[in-house]
Amino acid sequence: MDLRLSNATPTAAERAAVDGLLGLPDSRWIGGDRDDAVDARTARTGAAARARRTELLPVLHAVQKAIGWVSWGALNYVSLRLTVPPAEAYGVASFYAMLSTEPQAGRVVHVCDDVVCRVAGSEQIKEALRTQLGDHPSPDGACTFVRSPCLGLCERAPAVLVQRTGRQADVVVAPASTDHVPGLLATELSAPEYAEPVESIPQATGPDRGKLRLLRRIGATDPTSLDAYREAGGYTALVRALDLGADAVRDEVTASKLMGRGGAAFPTGRKWSAVAEQPAQPHYLVCNADESEPGTFKDRVLMEGDPFALIEAMTVAAYATGCSYGYLYIRGEYPLATTRLDSAIHQVREAGLLGGDILGRGFSFDLELRRGAGAYICGEETALINSIEGFRGEPRNKPPFPVAVGLFGKPTVINNVETLLNVLDVVLDGGAAYAAIGTPDSTGMKLFCLSGYVAKPGVYEVPFGATLRELLDLAGGITGSGRLQAIMLGGAAGTFVTEDALDTPLTFEGTRVIGASLGSGVIFVLDDTVDLLDTLTRIAAFFRDESCGQCVPCRVGTVRQEEALVRLGRPSSNGARDVDKALLADLAAVMGNASICGLGHTAATALGSALKAGLLDSAFARADAVRA
Repeated sequence: MDLRLSNATPTAAERAAVDGLLGLPDSRWIGGDRDDAVDARTARTGAAARARRTELLPVLHAVQKAIGWVSWGALNYVSLRLTVPPAEAYGVASFYAMLSTEPQAGRVVHVCDDVVCRVAGSEQIKEALRTQLGDHPSPDGACTFVRSPCLGLCERAPAVLVQRTGRQADVVVAPASTDHVPGLLATELSAPEYAEPVESIPQATGPDRGKLRLLRRIGATDPTSLDAYREAGGYTALVRALDLGADAVRDEVTASKLMGRGGAAFPTGRKWSAVAEQPAQPHYLVCNADESEPGTFKDRVLMEGDPFALIEAMTVAAYATGCSYGYLYIRGEYPLATTRLDSAIHQVREAGLLGGDILGRGFSFDLELRRGAGAYICGEETALINSIEGFRGEPRNKPPFPVAVGLFGKPTVINNVETLLNVLDVVLDGGAAYAAIGTPDSTGMKLFCLSGYVAKPGVYEVPFGATLRELLDLAGGITGSGRLQAIMLGGAAGTFVTEDALDTPLTFEGTRVIGASLGSGVIFVLDDTVDLLDTLTRIAAFFRDESCGQCVPCRVGTVRQEEALVRLGRPSSNGARDVDKALLADLAAVMGNASICGLGHTAATALGSALKAGLLDSAFARADAVRA
C-alpha cells in the first residue's frame, strides 16, 4: 500500500512505545531499516499487511501512555508499522476521549459530572480545580482537568479518574471532595488504596450473604489468585461442560431461558445456537465489558472481585459455540478491573486452562484483553467490533447480524459480563433449576445498581420479580429529604418512574406494562430537592457528546434536543414551552425511527418518560417559583 505520510518524524520514545508492543520492524516497508536482500524484491501488501490493523487501538494506547498524546510523528510510524493510512489512523485516534492528538499535561484529572456524581457534588470539585488552574494546565504544565461522563463508580460518587503519563498507573479517587484537590494537583500524586469491590456490595455483610449467587465469591475469595478461585469451586463448571458436550451445554442454556443482561434481553441460548450452526470458520467470542451506561457499575464489581469466573465463563461459552479465540473488551476507565483481569488471564494460561488442548480434552481456546478508550457508543455490539478491528467505533447497519457476519467477517458471539457469569450456574445446576428462579419469563438472579439518594448505595442481587420498593428497603430507604421525586430506571437510555411504580415487579414483562425497561439494571434515586431539569439537560448533553455522528437523525437530533431543554430552563411563557415540548416529541420520533443504532433510538427515552409522567411540568413550576 502506498501510504501518504507527512514530514513529521517520531521521537525515540514514540518508536520505543510502538516497538515495545509490536516488536522491532524487520523491513523498510514497516518503518525499519532497508534490507536490500528482502525489500528490493518484496512488498508488504494485501491481506497479510491489513491483518495487523486490529492492533491499532492497543498501539495508540501505548503511545498515549508513554508520551501523553499521539503526535503526527507517532501517527506516521504507527501507520507504517500497521499499513494503515495516516488519515484513517488519525480518525481512530481522534474518535476516543481518552486519546489526545494535541499536546496535553502529563496528568489529566477526569472529574465525573454525569447525573449521579452531579447530584453528589462534583460541580464543587470542578470549581475548586478551576480556581486553582483556570481553564488551562497548571503553571508547570503537569496537570489539567476535564469533565467526564460516568466513570462507573456511582456507589462512591462523586468520582475522579487521574490519567497519568509514563509508568505510573492511573488513579481513581472515590468518593472525592474538594479536600482532594491539592493532592490531585501535587507533582507526586500518591495513589490511594483501591476500595475492594466487596465494599460495593451491601448484602455481603448482612443476613442476605447466603442468598448471593453471582456475587457469592466477592469478598470471600482472593480475586488475584487462581488457586483460591479453584479452591472455591472454580473451573468445576468448565469440567462439567466438557463432560456434557457442546450441544448439551447449549440445550441447558436454552432450557434456562437466560436472557441477555446488557439491556436488549435477547435469549442467550438462541444466540449461541445461531453461531454454533454457522459453517464459516473460525468463530469468535467477544465479552462486552465496555460498561458505560450512566449509573451502571455491576460489571466493574464483578470483574474486580471475581475475574477468574469471567474467564471460565468465556471458556465455557467458547466451547459451546465452537469459538477458538476471544476478546474481552473492557472500558478504559476501569484501571483496577483491567489489572486484575490481565493478571488472571496470564495465570489461567500458565495453568493450561487457556490455549491448546484444555484439560486434555482436545478443546483449544485463547483470549486477549482489549481496552476501550472512552467511547460510550462502543457498548453497541457492531461499534465494538469496529473498535477491535482497528476502525472508528461506529455502528454498522444490521443485517447482517454478528452471529453470521461479525468480527473479521466471521460468526461471533457477543455477551456482556453479567450474562456470561450466569452461565456457570446454568451449567452446574441445570437449565431447569435455573429457570425455577425468578418468574416464568424472567429467570434467574438479577444485579441492580442503586445510587443517588439511598442510605446504602451499591450492587444488589435479587431474583427477578422483586419490586422497586423492596430494593429501596434493602438499600436502607431514601435519604436527603426522604421524599421521592423520581427514579431513573435502566440508565440514561432508560425511563423515569415515580412512586406509582414502586410495586412493579422488576422483570422484563413487568416493566413493559408500565412503559419502562430494566436496561442495564440502574436504579438512580432522586429526592424532591434534585433539580430534575438540570438532570435531564445533562442526559441530553451526554447523548450529544457520545453520538458517533455517523447518521443524521442522531447527530442533529441530539443537539436539537439539548438546545430545546436549555430553552425550557429559561424564563418563558407556557406557549413557548409548548412549542419546545412538541419539538422534543418530534425529535424523539425521528431519532427512534431513523437512527442506525440503539443510541439514537433511546436518546430521548428518559426525557419522554419525564414528560409523560408530568415531572418536567413540576420542574418548570419549581424553577418559576424560585425566580419569583
